[in-house]
Amino acid sequence: MPSQPPLPVDAFLALRGPLIDVRSPAEFSQGHLPGALNLPLFNDDERSCIGTLYKHQGRSAAVLQGLELVGPRLAQMANSLLELAGSNASELRLYCWRGGMRSGSVAWLAETSGLHCHLLEGGYKTFRRWVLASFERPWPLVLLGGRTGSGKTELLQALENQGGSVIDLEGLAHHRGSSFGGLGMAPQPSTEHYENRLAMALYRCAAEAAPIWLEAESAQVGRCRIPAGLWRQMQEAPVVELQRSDDERVQRLVGVYGDQGEEALSEATRRISKRLGPQRTALALEAIANGDMAGACRHMLDYYDRCYDHELLGRSQAPRLQLDGSTQSDRSLATQLLQWQSEQTWKLD
Repeated sequence: MPSQPPLPVDAFLALRGPLIDVRSPAEFSQGHLPGALNLPLFNDDERSCIGTLYKHQGRSAAVLQGLELVGPRLAQMANSLLELAGSNASELRLYCWRGGMRSGSVAWLAETSGLHCHLLEGGYKTFRRWVLASFERPWPLVLLGGRTGSGKTELLQALENQGGSVIDLEGLAHHRGSSFGGLGMAPQPSTEHYENRLAMALYRCAAEAAPIWLEAESAQVGRCRIPAGLWRQMQEAPVVELQRSDDERVQRLVGVYGDQGEEALSEATRRISKRLGPQRTALALEAIANGDMAGACRHMLDYYDRCYDHELLGRSQAPRLQLDGSTQSDRSLATQLLQWQSEQTWKLD
């Protein structure tokens, strides 16, 4: 075990230095602390074998089997720890599932190799409880709404560049939220890891003690679901509705999706064919086949506008401000929003 006692989540996160997850690759893939590197003590098959042995023959048998498996790899693992610590010998942060034998064993190896490290008290299991509890805390949210193609994501980026506290729900999910939202994006994280990423984004914003800007999303962003506690607060948060002309919206949509290829665009269109209706679907597919991406967008905008209007009705009791974005740059609009923010009385508790 390391020379220092394990740390609770907030103290562990506040430290700097490499963050190392020593769980198996499958556990890591399902969800981990954002920014962590995976240095597994056991691979997936080994972990399963040891778990079965523990269940049927007890702890001693499992420990002996673990030592037999890991023993030949100790030197290689020690070298990996030294490389992660770097030339400045940074203090390592280690965790496993419950903060038990796996992280304790790797911590022993690290300190035997001359490194200092810290363990997460209760491991990843405790971190997950911290994540879920964070969504029940009251947050000073402001939503940026607007119909499809109005440029909400770009405006949020401009806000962040000017010092606003922003959480990009779509960026964290690797999805833009529509049937077309996954085109050109990296694979989506699991919902569990999406929650982890979102909780860490809130944690970073908490230090600013300022309103947090989010896009007015549906509860589902691709396959990732916004946690219920945060979603309830989003339903009650004030909404700034960005308005742009249909021509501007179409131009922006073509800029985002126009180079994704006929096959991908057609497949995404077919996924919403029941909602578009046969006539609009046929017209949109024909436009895509002809390379008329602007025309395809126009055939689908009515459907997406109705979806957006329906979502907005659910927030009918929340304060709303309309922002005319026509012909204005995102930077100029961001400046207006930050000025509007400074003139409000925000409930931050």
